[in-house]
Amino acid sequence: MDTDRMASRQSSRMASPQSSRMASPQSSMMASLQSSRMASPQSSRMASPQSSRMAIPQSSRMASPQSSRMASPQSSRMASTQSSRMASPQSSRHSSSVSSSPMSRMHSLQVDSVQRWMEDLRHMTEVECMCVLQAKAIGVEEDAQGELIVATHDHVARDNLQTLLRRALVVSTELGKMFQRLEKGRWQRVHSTAVRANCHVRSLVHEYRAARNTPSEMQKYEKSLLEKCMELTTITEKCLHTEDEFFLKSMREAINEILTDVSDSFSHMIDMALANEIQILIRQIESSDSVYTIGSNISNLLSLTQDGPQLCRIIAKEGAVVALFKICRQDCFSDLYAHALRAVASICCVEEGINQLEKVDGILCLADILTDENRAESARAEAAAVVAQITSPHHTSTQHLGSFLESMEDIVTALIKLCGSASCGEVFLLASAALANITFFDSMACEILLQLNAIHILLQACKDRQRVDTPYSKDQVVTILANLSVLEQSAPEVLQEKGIERLLQLLGEKPSSSSPSEGAACERVQQKAAVTLARLSRDPDVAQTAIQLQAVPRLIELCRSPAERNNSDSVLVACLAALRRLAAGCPDSIEATDHQQLINPRLVDSFLLCSNMEESFV
Repeated sequence: MDTDRMASRQSSRMASPQSSRMASPQSSMMASLQSSRMASPQSSRMASPQSSRMAIPQSSRMASPQSSRMASPQSSRMASTQSSRMASPQSSRHSSSVSSSPMSRMHSLQVDSVQRWMEDLRHMTEVECMCVLQAKAIGVEEDAQGELIVATHDHVARDNLQTLLRRALVVSTELGKMFQRLEKGRWQRVHSTAVRANCHVRSLVHEYRAARNTPSEMQKYEKSLLEKCMELTTITEKCLHTEDEFFLKSMREAINEILTDVSDSFSHMIDMALANEIQILIRQIESSDSVYTIGSNISNLLSLTQDGPQLCRIIAKEGAVVALFKICRQDCFSDLYAHALRAVASICCVEEGINQLEKVDGILCLADILTDENRAESARAEAAAVVAQITSPHHTSTQHLGSFLESMEDIVTALIKLCGSASCGEVFLLASAALANITFFDSMACEILLQLNAIHILLQACKDRQRVDTPYSKDQVVTILANLSVLEQSAPEVLQEKGIERLLQLLGEKPSSSSPSEGAACERVQQKAAVTLARLSRDPDVAQTAIQLQAVPRLIELCRSPAERNNSDSVLVACLAALRRLAAGCPDSIEATDHQQLINPRLVDSFLLCSNMEESFV
C-alpha cells in the first residue's frame, strides 16, 4: 500500500500545475532555442544510472519550471501517458507483492521504486525536442553566447523598474548585434536577430501592459514600435532568398534606416515607461507616513541613479529632488535625512537635478542641516556630499551658484568644523571635497578659511590616519592648500604649522595598489603639492625652509625619473615650475648640470628633455 501511495504521489506530481505550463503557447515558440540546452552535460547526467541518493533530487529537477517550459503540447501528452503507465495497477500489484513484510516494504521504497523510475525514464523522451536536436550542433558559436536569453517572466526581480531596465538591456543588446551584423552582411544572422528582437519587444510591451495601466501617449509609441519591428522582420527575410549584390546593398540602407527608427522609438518608449514607474515611486514617497516605506522607495531611487546620467535626468524631471527635500524639512523623518540627501547628491550629477534643487531652495536647507551640530554626523556628511556635487568644476552651468554665495560663509564654516570633528575617513573626505570645490570659484571662500584657522585643522587631520587614510583625502587637502597659497598671508601659517614638511611627504605619495584610480589620485597629489610649494616659495622664508628640508633633490628626482611620477606630464611641469621658483630665490642650491638642463632652457625645452629620458630611438 505504501508503494501505491508513492506511485500516486509521483503521478500527481507529474500532473501538477507545473506540468500544465508544459503546454503554454510560449513553449512552442521557444522550443528551438531551449532544446539546445537538452544536449548539455546536466541533461546527460540525468539520463545516466546514479545512486539511490541522487535519484530523488534528479526527479525534482525533472519537474522544475525550466524543464516544463521546454516541453511542447505533444510531449505533455506523452508525459501524461508515461505518468499513467508509472501508476498502473500492474505496477501497483507488483510493488505490493514485493513489500509483504516491513523490511521488504522499506527496501521497496528505497530501491525498487527508484529503479523502476529510472527504467521508465529511458522511454520518457520528448519527441519534438529530440527531432530538433538531430539537426542541431552541440557547440556554441562565437557570438551566440548571449542569444539564449529568453523573454520569460522574471520571478527573481520583483521590482518593476529593475525588471524593465533588465529587459530593455536585452533588447538594446539585440539591436546592437543587428547593427554589427548588418555592417558585415551576415544576412542569416541579421534576420534571426530581427526575429528575436521582435519577440523580446512584443513580450516586454505585453507584460508591461499587464502590469501597469500605460498612458495613452505611451500606447501610441508601443503600437508604432511593434509595427516597425514587424516591418524589420519582414524586410530582413527578403534578403535571405537572393544573392543580388545591388539588391542587398539597397536593402542594407533601408534596413539601417528602419533599425535606427526602431532603436529611437524603443529608447523613447522605455524612457516613458521609466518615467511612469518613477512617478509611482515619488507618489509613494510623498503620500506615505511610514519611515520604512519611504526609506524603501528612496533606496529604489538611489539604485536607479547608478544606471547612468540619462536615468538621473528622468528622475530629476519627474520631481524626485522636490520630494526628497520635503523629507529633509520634516523633523519626524530626521532618520531619513542621510538617505534622502545621498539620493539628492546622485541626482545632482546632471544639470536638471541642480536646477530642481535651486527651485526648492535646497541650498538653504543644506545650510540648515550643516550648521545644526545636533544633527547626526551622517546627515551632515551627506549634505556636504550634495554641496560637493553642485559645486563640482565639471558642471558647465554655474547659474545655481548665485544663491549659493548668499549662504557660503555659513556653509564653509560648518564644513571646516566637520573636517575637524570627523569620526572617520568618509566623513572627512566628503567635507574636504566640498571645501576644495568651493575654493575654486570664489577667493572669498579662501579668506574665510584662513580666518577659521583651516590650515591648522587640515594639517592636523593629515597626521590622523583615521581621517586622512587614502590618496583621495590627501588630494582634497592639498587642493585646498594650493588654492589658499594664492593669498600671501597663507605662507606664515604654513610655516608655523610645519606645512612644508607635509608638502614634501605628499611629493612622495605612491599608490598602495595597482588601481588606476588610486594611481591617478597619487599623481594629482604630487602635482598639487609641487604647485603649492611653487606658490608659497614666493616668500623667501618658505623658499629657504624648503631648501633646508631637501626639497630640491626630491623635485629633481621627480623630473628625471618618470617612474617616480608615474610617467605623469602634469607632475613634471609642476616640479619644473617649483624648481625654477626655488632657483630664483636661492641659485646656489642647484648644481650647474641641473641648471643647464632644468633651469636655463625654456620650460618647454626642459619638459621635452625630461619626458624623453627613457625613450628609445633605435
